[in-house]
Amino acid sequence: MAAVPEPPAGRRVRSAHTDVRVLERLGSATLVEASLLTGRTHQIRVHLAHQGHPVVGDRVYGVRRARQAKAALDRATLDLVRALSGQALHAHRLRFRHPISGQELSFSASPPREMALLLAHLRGKLGPG
Repeated sequence: MAAVPEPPAGRRVRSAHTDVRVLERLGSATLVEASLLTGRTHQIRVHLAHQGHPVVGDRVYGVRRARQAKAALDRATLDLVRALSGQALHAHRLRFRHPISGQELSFSASPPREMALLLAHLRGKLGPG
């Protein structure tokens, strides 16, 4: 999977579109909101890495930038990143139309505890406002 603005001639590609909005800059991390207009495999991870916001904990698409960012992190922040059970990727809100009934469904959830702790730590390190 890759973000390719102009695919090579003759190569079959499937388009994908993700709207990304920066919510908060937190030192070497950025909290973003991503809205998917398509649903491709690894779409969020590929697009965020391509736009310079690799997902924390993504060992496939965010490796190079993640290594650079990790070098700038203090021990406490690194420990919180390592405590994540996976990637710092959370679906706060999902909304879609049911494929059979056509009914619009919507679900929301708070971030996992480990991600909330990391966010609180990053926000606290930067001080108020």
